[in-house]
Amino acid sequence: MYCIFCFISHLINENNLNCFIKLFYLFIYLFIYLFIHFRHALTDDYKVSSQVLGLGVNGKVVECYNKKTGQKCALKILYECPKAQREVELHWRVSGGPHIVRILSLYENMYRGKKCLLIIMECMEGGELFSRIQARGDQAFTEREASGIMRDIGTAIQYLHNMNIAHRDIKPENLLYTRKEDTGVLKLTDFGFAKETSLHNLLQTPCYTPYYVAPEVLGPEKYDKSCDMWSLGVIMYILLCGFPPFYSNTGQAISPGMKRRIRMGQYEFPNPEWAEVSEEAKQLIHQLLKTDPNERMTIEQFMNHPWINQSMVVPQTPLHTTRVLTEDSEMWDEVKEELTSALATMRVDYEQVKIKDLDASSNPLLNKRRKKAATGVH
Repeated sequence: MYCIFCFISHLINENNLNCFIKLFYLFIYLFIYLFIHFRHALTDDYKVSSQVLGLGVNGKVVECYNKKTGQKCALKILYECPKAQREVELHWRVSGGPHIVRILSLYENMYRGKKCLLIIMECMEGGELFSRIQARGDQAFTEREASGIMRDIGTAIQYLHNMNIAHRDIKPENLLYTRKEDTGVLKLTDFGFAKETSLHNLLQTPCYTPYYVAPEVLGPEKYDKSCDMWSLGVIMYILLCGFPPFYSNTGQAISPGMKRRIRMGQYEFPNPEWAEVSEEAKQLIHQLLKTDPNERMTIEQFMNHPWINQSMVVPQTPLHTTRVLTEDSEMWDEVKEELTSALATMRVDYEQVKIKDLDASSNPLLNKRRKKAATGVH
């Protein structure tokens, strides 16, 4: 019942919102509570495995099976608290939207002596976005395919932004495929940092993942949906070459140099990886990585950009992405592990985020690329 109480309180306090919209959302929550929300033991309906599928912002995700149908699902375990309640509330609201992981049911149970929210979601068996690209081997990954992927991600973000919700933690690890086959659908998950936003409710909490942080988050400025657009720019950059425009190094305090580079939007399109990439794609990245959030393109502008909405005319240029991800796979895994270990620091002040100046960075992936450039080996 907590969802309804929480939401009614929200309705009372947010007089600036349209009353019709409020009542519509209340109807949704009543439907969820009456038909999908359960208080009996989850183990009555599901067999829970010890297999861990992933670690979210607020809790871990394990494998489970529906006892009646045998359907494989994902179970997210959240200890009940305001953060967990907000995650459930916002994910419920957008569940079933295009390219968004669906919630199948919700339980309130005691787990290991504590009250928990247990979320049953569809199981994303196709794995992470970049793992899938890396696994292609000799099969070429093209610019047109990258365009299609960005369109799918953009569709999810557009749905969220139209609902006045900012995800705030868009990164490769939160982009998963429904199945391993080519028919698998890419979907966005983990709403642990998501927050409702409006003109009267700008996002001011500095919580984010270091690799994909927008420049305004590194300072005192308020930020909103535009930080999602910055993250889209970083993901698009990686899709087109195999490495990110900015690097971080765990264990080091955030440096003024790296902050300056992000704030000034200092990044390059180095050869050979970017030699054949279209100027239209590079121009779109420039629009996404604008340092001033007021100048950064909106999700509507992104979805209407020719490189996105006319993907069938985007050149089928073979990219270096698969090769770079494969050659640097061990180092890329280290980067992802550092991101996972940094989850505990994401909601504290930005001085604790571990980002190091690009020139002084000892990042192994970047050092390897420097050696290749110096020797002329590609």
